Amino acid sequence: MALLLLEALGALLLLVFIVWWTMFSGRKNGELKDSAHPAPDTESDRK
Repeated sequence: MALLLLEALGALLLLVFIVWWTMFSGRKNGELKDSAHPAPDTESDRK
């Protein structure tokens, strides 16, 4: 029984580590701002 609990704890720790790694392993200064990639002007396309 103790082995099952130890295995479940290991799986939980692995899951927490994977979630933490994916959340906090991005760019050093965060995501790019919206001004870096301006959206195309849709009104100029209609003219």
